[in-house]
Amino acid sequence: MSHAVSAPETKVAAPELNTPEARIAVADFLSAFEAYKAANDARLADVEQRGTDVVAAEQLARIDAALDAHQARLDALATKAARPALGAPERTGTTRAHGAAFDTYVRHGEAGGLKALEAKALSAGSGVDGGYLVPSEIESEIGRRLTALSPIRALAAVRTIGAGTYRKPFMTSGPVAGWAAETAARPQTDSPVLAELTYPAMELYAMPAATQALLDDAQVNVDEWIAQEVDTAFAEQEGAAFVNGDGVAKPKGFLAYTKVAETAWAWDKVGYVASGGAGAFPATDPGDPLIELVYALKGGYRQNASFVMNRRTQSAVRKLKDENGNYLWAPPAGAGQPASLMGFPVVESEDMPDIAADAFSLAFGDFSRFYLVVDRAGVRVLRDPYSAKPYVLFYTTKRVGGGILDFDAAKLMKFAVS
Repeated sequence: MSHAVSAPETKVAAPELNTPEARIAVADFLSAFEAYKAANDARLADVEQRGTDVVAAEQLARIDAALDAHQARLDALATKAARPALGAPERTGTTRAHGAAFDTYVRHGEAGGLKALEAKALSAGSGVDGGYLVPSEIESEIGRRLTALSPIRALAAVRTIGAGTYRKPFMTSGPVAGWAAETAARPQTDSPVLAELTYPAMELYAMPAATQALLDDAQVNVDEWIAQEVDTAFAEQEGAAFVNGDGVAKPKGFLAYTKVAETAWAWDKVGYVASGGAGAFPATDPGDPLIELVYALKGGYRQNASFVMNRRTQSAVRKLKDENGNYLWAPPAGAGQPASLMGFPVVESEDMPDIAADAFSLAFGDFSRFYLVVDRAGVRVLRDPYSAKPYVLFYTTKRVGGGILDFDAAKLMKFAVS
């Protein structure tokens, strides 16, 4: 039997966007969700009386699509607010010279200034593939934009490194402790067990193009243009790798690790809970597997936990109710706020698989402790005016790694009977 759930351990959401456009978008979303609930309740009543009602199902699908559109609108507002314009940062000394030299290189292809600066700094300027490091403020802006666009990066822990590989020792089991009387013997206890986790940084690239006329326009902010052009391309590649990457020339995604039933969980494996239905939630008490998933996670991880799924899976969980007829899914309280499922934030990642037989379509956990993103310091740009005339290409690269940090900090749902 399904049970009503109230989860006090909710994740603190981002501040609400308080603009007229955001308030209208939120009101439209809430109105659409009320219509969705009414349509779904009517569909369920018709199913009980007459069986499947095709017309009601089609109406529900249309409202569901409208909800997705409203969610996309709210997400766009939140993303826009999270993208601060790259203004004119305070530059002094070398940073001012680097910025000016980089601007000259991008607009006109003159690299003498950058070569001199990187030689003075004993930096490997061009490297194997050529190119020059962007000013630090552009690199920071690209990082901020990726956080706004890449769902897993926004949740995960992020480290910036100066080497090609990040190594981290992790205590898989702590030292054994116990009680003893004042004069009793203290038997020797087991030592902690450590594992070394390694996260190599792989090369991620984008290649935006510009006309020479755009580059010659002094009103165009070249720094802003580069950040805008590469953020979506980088975010899409990152998002896919952090979820499904095989670890070969890309980060290893959390779904690429060995997965075992939670009852057989062991370190270096990701535990899962079965949905109870073959490629679906069970027909009876469909919310129960979600309750089991939530409480498969230890209490210390639940305090900062989120659900991660794609929009089609979210469409399915919108229909679920508790034993009192209350919907388990709730719309965002405002722009910049996530939807919630049983009181926990819902994060959309389109790289999560759809609900299907044996698919791991839903994850729940504290991703800041579960997954680690490693950024190698430095973003490099190579100007190429020859390969695609009359356009100028900018081969832009950064090095990124990723992998699971704490195998106990998140659990998956497998859509299978067991």
